Amino acid sequence: MKLIVNKDSELLQYLYENLDMPKKKIKSLLTHKNIYINNSCITQYNYKVSQGMEIIVLNKQQRNLLFEILYEDDNIIVVNKPSGLLTIATSKEKENTLYHYVSEYLKTKNKYQKVFIVHRLDKDTSGVILFAKNQKIQKQLQDNWNNLVKLREYKAVVLGRLKEKQARLVNYLFETKTNLTCISKKNNSKEAITNYQVIKENSKYSLLNIQIETGRKNQIRVQLAHINHPILGDNKYGLKDNKFSRLYLHATRLEIFYPVLKKVMVFSTKIPEEFNDII
Repeated sequence: MKLIVNKDSELLQYLYENLDMPKKKIKSLLTHKNIYINNSCITQYNYKVSQGMEIIVLNKQQRNLLFEILYEDDNIIVVNKPSGLLTIATSKEKENTLYHYVSEYLKTKNKYQKVFIVHRLDKDTSGVILFAKNQKIQKQLQDNWNNLVKLREYKAVVLGRLKEKQARLVNYLFETKTNLTCISKKNNSKEAITNYQVIKENSKYSLLNIQIETGRKNQIRVQLAHINHPILGDNKYGLKDNKFSRLYLHATRLEIFYPVLKKVMVFSTKIPEEFNDII
């Protein structure tokens, strides 16, 4: 449901006056993050609304977004992807994907709205990801991705304490027939470059700030495992002990020249609480 605010008010009071539901129900919608104002989730009862603002009220089914909206305009939407969710469908999974949930969210505002993939994150990696709302901007971004992107930054918690507190990892990667990414010699492989810096450490683990210069499949996971400091929760390339409930890799920051506005845009998220807790 969409409302366009026609007078200045406080959010709870405005919704009570304009929705056919009890105030207790409206409070529940706010508490459970079902209310969006100008594409931002709002939970405060006394949030000031003014004439012209757009309010989106999601129902219980629509609220199963599983993601936080970081930025949205007529051409793109940038969200915070949760860990454990595929970016796009596979032959085995069609609907439980970030793409599907973003599409469903956009259709709550415009049933004809489409969404287009620009880049991806691994299923187990969380963080900043950008989608296009039309094929023109998708092609514009994809065709010039390496030139438009100024920074791709991640945070990771890895096993052990690193002797080198800051380093540039350069390897050549190839993908096997079983979809594993492996390090090889230069021939028939693609260069992967990952820069890391230790932020915090304890006796068992280290928290790293990571910036990548290339975007190879699983490159951060493979390169850190190669130097014997696998990312926690990486059952594919690291320790297969199922001790951790998630992969401790999060895309915290994306800086990109946005051709529509002709300026560099910065999209960022906070580090997940569990990353700091374990350190």
